[in-house]
Amino acid sequence: MYHQDGPRRPADLLRTAVLRLLAQDADHGALPTLYAATADIPGNSFAGPSHFAHMRGAPQLINRSATAQDPELARRLWTASEQLTGIHTPI
Repeated sequence: MYHQDGPRRPADLLRTAVLRLLAQDADHGALPTLYAATADIPGNSFAGPSHFAHMRGAPQLINRSATAQDPELARRLWTASEQLTGIHTPI
């Protein structure tokens, strides 16, 4: 099979096939973001696809992982974001 830049590697073909099987297309992948932006959901929530390891399906509220709930990790991410953007905003 050829790609616009020449022949595609077998690994590229395999990755594309797996992603098509497991993940949603771009239009459906955008639904959780639209849902979170427009629905009346509680703060500190996470919206994602409802099926297959949260990779497919309609958006719904999903429990956050332990890592996503780690306040020390959140503080470090906030600090790194401020350093990288040069924008300092109090939490």
